[in-house]
Amino acid sequence: MEKEFEDVDSEGHWQKLFSEIRNESQEFAYKVAKYPENRNRNRYRDVSPFDHSRVMLENTENDYINASLVVVEEAQRSYILTQGPLRNTCGHFWLMIWQQRTKAVIMLNRVIEKGSEKCAQYWPTTEEREMAFRDTCILVTLLSEDTKSYYTTRILELQNVTTGEKRQLYHFHYTTWPDFGVPESPASFLNFLFRVRESRALEVDHGPAVVHCSAGIGRSGTFSLVDTCLVLNQWRELSKEDQRPLSGSPPSAQPQARFPPEQCNGIQQGGQVEEEGDYRQDSEAPSQSLLEEKDGSTTHKRRREDGSSKSDTAMTSSTTKARSSDSEKKRKRTKSSDS
Repeated sequence: MEKEFEDVDSEGHWQKLFSEIRNESQEFAYKVAKYPENRNRNRYRDVSPFDHSRVMLENTENDYINASLVVVEEAQRSYILTQGPLRNTCGHFWLMIWQQRTKAVIMLNRVIEKGSEKCAQYWPTTEEREMAFRDTCILVTLLSEDTKSYYTTRILELQNVTTGEKRQLYHFHYTTWPDFGVPESPASFLNFLFRVRESRALEVDHGPAVVHCSAGIGRSGTFSLVDTCLVLNQWRELSKEDQRPLSGSPPSAQPQARFPPEQCNGIQQGGQVEEEGDYRQDSEAPSQSLLEEKDGSTTHKRRREDGSSKSDTAMTSSTTKARSSDSEKKRKRTKSSDS
């Protein structure tokens, strides 16, 4: 996937690839999105989920929501790409998150962009603290909010009012991606992605991460693509690491790649978010921590080698001293015999 991405990017074939994908996708149906009762649940008329991959709400009269499930089996990753909720679909949005057991919501747009509403205010602010969605019996409570220069991290609590059950989830809001074009700072976007990964909210044993921009494509797809590429690259590094035979043991005929959730997600426990003023250091820290975690075995190996070299130096020094002492004794014996 990474090689394909690099080839397309270097040759400037994105428009051609987009046209090919668009032509191929015409064979997939999206009839449910066009039903009369669902038209007011779509933000845009020309952005609809395919019938075969749409997320379906459970235990409701109408199971439709403008959201698509994307599963990347090679990376053991799954995402739900959805539109920014409308004012009349906020309850459906939270019901989907509850039913899919999602641990993280990644928001890649602002509520208002270029004077137009791109997303409803579907989460509670610090002033109101709670939002109740009576149509789906979900209560959302804001537990904490941490605002930085280009993203905000919130911890929300969801409660199913019918059963009384409660769950917590992360709400990551990246705020510096313009309405059109690329992020203002690619470094900040990558740093934001690493912050999301450090939260452990994308672990494979959780439900699919919900990613949305305004329309549910474009920025959302970019996020999931970059995250997947990072996972696959790390998986390959771990695979190569397993193929290195241990000293004194024959190489395995079919080495098996390790895929522990923590390493594949590039996650560190206890990751701290730097202050807003430490932007340059902040943008470099996640990639360094990821590198250290990915190459953990290599780090240990280097330490062992360093220890061995110190030990070898000490032994050489000791041997040299011993030889010098023997030579000195021989000279003394020769002098005493001559006298």
